[in-house]
Amino acid sequence: MALFDTISADIKSAMLARDKVRLEALRGIKKEFIEAKTAPGANGELSDEAALKILVKMVKQRRESAAIYTEQQRPDLAENELAEASVIEQYLPKALSDEELSAELSSIIAEVGVSSPADMGKVMKVATARLAGRADGKAISAKVRQLLAK
Repeated sequence: MALFDTISADIKSAMLARDKVRLEALRGIKKEFIEAKTAPGANGELSDEAALKILVKMVKQRRESAAIYTEQQRPDLAENELAEASVIEQYLPKALSDEELSAELSSIIAEVGVSSPADMGKVMKVATARLAGRADGKAISAKVRQLLAK
């Protein structure tokens, strides 16, 4: 619940600073959090892990929208989406570098005890859960495929 409280406090400071882009992004985050808390079976609680998943999803959506707007020659809308994505990213843990990702995945592969690319699913299950918010799913998948091919 700490992340939810942080977002609520930051909304107030964005209002006082009259930072329109930041305020819109934070209100969007809070809306998603409230919807997750009130969803059937959620018991009115939102864990930080669930909140991180929501934030990752929101950043991905913003980036995809920006790419579409860029294709359609709408740089003004693309710029707004990218600005909101950068605000949301501030609440995510620091992203792993390529070397750190390789090291983490190597330890997960050793822990799971897999050696062939056919067992990639077992590694992905553990890796996506453990590296949530710190690495993109596509990057994890590509690196696991590369490490298992050796």
